[in-house]
Amino acid sequence: MVAITVAIRIDLVTLFPAMADGFLQESVIGKAIDKGLIEFKAHDLRAYSKDKHRKVDDMPYGGGPGMLMSCQPLFDAVDALATPDCEVVYLCPDGEQLTNKLAKELAQKSHLILISGHYEGIDQRFRDRKVTREVSIGDYVLTNGTLPACVLVDCLGRQIPGVLGEGNSLTGDSYNGKLLAFPQFTRPAVYDGLEVPPVLLGGNHAEIEKWRRERQIEKTKQRRPDLMKDQEHQP
Repeated sequence: MVAITVAIRIDLVTLFPAMADGFLQESVIGKAIDKGLIEFKAHDLRAYSKDKHRKVDDMPYGGGPGMLMSCQPLFDAVDALATPDCEVVYLCPDGEQLTNKLAKELAQKSHLILISGHYEGIDQRFRDRKVTREVSIGDYVLTNGTLPACVLVDCLGRQIPGVLGEGNSLTGDSYNGKLLAFPQFTRPAVYDGLEVPPVLLGGNHAEIEKWRRERQIEKTKQRRPDLMKDQEHQP
């Protein structure tokens, strides 16, 4: 039997570890974890609290609504989990936007510690001292960062060799090559009067690739014209 080497270790620090475990046990990423390609563990932040009630939050200095996650549990959690080359990623609405490019970059890391925020956020001193990257999955706010962390794991996990069953599965994905995905069809060739484009049935691979490229450009111009700027100087 060929031994499988873990491609990446991911530790998630969260108040809701069961939420992450349920999400990541399914589908392709769940299989990758089972195979040992990805080593993943969700850690309950409350386990690192020194408060007798396992408290992890407090009122913000200067006033304001809500509570902030406090320094002590966060610092201790990262100190306990950190390795020399780990990247500490805080999932937050004001982080840099998650893109395919960023996912590929993070997939090259040997160890990620993901920090899931909650309440009104976390103490800035932890962000300044321990966090090495701040990532947002979109311009909106969720109740906590656990789901965004799972989205990040799913996105970067697909970039790891061996995770996807088909070697070329990433080729036609949206955002690979800065274009949105081309339309795809399967059997039957005609369904309820709706026909598959004839070019896809002809077996001419050069014509098929040309058709797909044209459809990608067409869709990208319509839906994401901002991405087309990167294509202006490409053949």
